[in-house]
Amino acid sequence: MSNLAKRTLTGIVFVILIVGSIVTEPYLFAALFLIITAMGMWEFYSLVERAGIYPNKFAGTLSGMFLFISNALIAMDMAGRDILMGNFVLVFMIFLLELYRKIPNPFTNIAFTFFGILYVALPFSLLIFFPNPAFLPGVHHHSLLLGFFFLVWVNETGAYLVGSAIGKHRLFERISPKKSWEGVLGGGMFSLITAFVLSRFYTHIMFVDWIIIAAMVVVFGTYGDLFESMFKRSIDAKDSGRLLPGHGGILDRFDGVIMAAPFVFLYLTFFY
Repeated sequence: MSNLAKRTLTGIVFVILIVGSIVTEPYLFAALFLIITAMGMWEFYSLVERAGIYPNKFAGTLSGMFLFISNALIAMDMAGRDILMGNFVLVFMIFLLELYRKIPNPFTNIAFTFFGILYVALPFSLLIFFPNPAFLPGVHHHSLLLGFFFLVWVNETGAYLVGSAIGKHRLFERISPKKSWEGVLGGGMFSLITAFVLSRFYTHIMFVDWIIIAAMVVVFGTYGDLFESMFKRSIDAKDSGRLLPGHGGILDRFDGVIMAAPFVFLYLTFFY
């Protein structure tokens, strides 16, 4: 099977899982992304170990999972915001546990343990709030979350197809030799078209809101791709993992989501 066929098949399976969990029950989406969060964090820590740095994989992954769970419970109105205080306890436990690990460069290990939580768990946990960014009781617009993923997928697919077909001018050759300006513009064009289509069906936010969200996805999704490429180059890794045929690992598949989600969340929170 060719790499394109593997990539397409894997993408279809992921789309079915994510879309299915979004349009059915928020619990299913939370469960799916709790698993993705755990796998993404373990993958990140395993990559960091290639550079001779040894974050606390178990404590970091458990802390990231708790951060996700606590935000999910708040978003689904199953717990108050005081549950977030548990995250502070886990943060300081990472400091204490490092005392007993007897591994060189303890503060570097601690720093990368925290970075894994910030880079992977926090953005994924913010996705739970997209259906109700104003924190209104009884409100759940799954279309906001669904639309965000559609825009990410269209942007990435459009950039890949256009860049592969006509890409000549390198966007950031030092970091990503294959990424081109033509690809970015192609992804942006398809994203704007998708934003227009979404605004026709999902009218509880205005057309200009969908355009702004699409622009954020294009800009920060591209930066997410570049950041992950920089990270992989720094440790001489081609892919973040081998879990997803044709896509690499969790971080390869969700690099755009990870970087774009916090900015879209802030926009929805302040302007929705």
